Amino acid sequence: MSFSIRISLAFIVAATVYSCTPKPFAASNKQYKKQVKQLAKTISKIPKDSLMSDSMKLPENWVGTINYGLRKPNIVIIHHTAQKNCEETVQSFTINKSQVSAHYVICKDGTLFHMLNDYLRAWHAGVSKWGTQSDINSSSIGIEIDNNGNEVFSEAQLNCLLGLLTNLKKTYNIPTANFIGHSEIAPTRKVDPNVNFPWKRLAENGFGNWYDDTTGIEIPDGFNTTYALRIIGYDIHNLPAATQSFRRHFLSVDQPGEFTEPEKKVLFTLMKKYL
Repeated sequence: MSFSIRISLAFIVAATVYSCTPKPFAASNKQYKKQVKQLAKTISKIPKDSLMSDSMKLPENWVGTINYGLRKPNIVIIHHTAQKNCEETVQSFTINKSQVSAHYVICKDGTLFHMLNDYLRAWHAGVSKWGTQSDINSSSIGIEIDNNGNEVFSEAQLNCLLGLLTNLKKTYNIPTANFIGHSEIAPTRKVDPNVNFPWKRLAENGFGNWYDDTTGIEIPDGFNTTYALRIIGYDIHNLPAATQSFRRHFLSVDQPGEFTEPEKKVLFTLMKKYL
């Protein structure tokens, strides 16, 4: 048997073995493509007049504008998975029963799963609010970091995250202040990412605001902490929850109670960045 024939046979065998090897998530990937095609079909249809009333005069023919584009994300929400491992999280995002998802998942070793096109709407925020926005899923990118809720985040994860955030900020022109955590948009329900998350490090790299040195700061008379939380973006309908969420992010502690004087100084210096 010649050398070329042996090579050809080896290639055929390898190709056959590869084609017969079960591909992980083949079923969910197939469903992903099917759903994308259905969305494309939906938005390509000429809009119907179902929203029109009898009092509206309609032209004989529909006219479509040629000046449009996809909606771009304007905010990034960071989560921890609160699951056993990265594989469990990825698995949960590929089954219908969970009804949850995110655009990105970052594993402990720095592996990055990009699970949904950034222009599509993931189901990661749930019932939430930030500033005047109450439909966070429609304007955000969700990033899940593999962490059981109590662990310190690995250096590989953080390096991966910083690289990802750099690309997202540049690509979509996301404002510095719009890099926040799940607990901030849903303070009564969520605590992620946990108090071990290095928000200051992110802020030093341009992702989120941080407070200035409070040494010598004098809080003005009548300073209203509730008003300050609202200025930053917190939903103050449940003030204790909003206060606790603020502490997780900026003070790396998870405890209830009213603001202390040193904490008020942090809140005051931070609020001025949003005015």
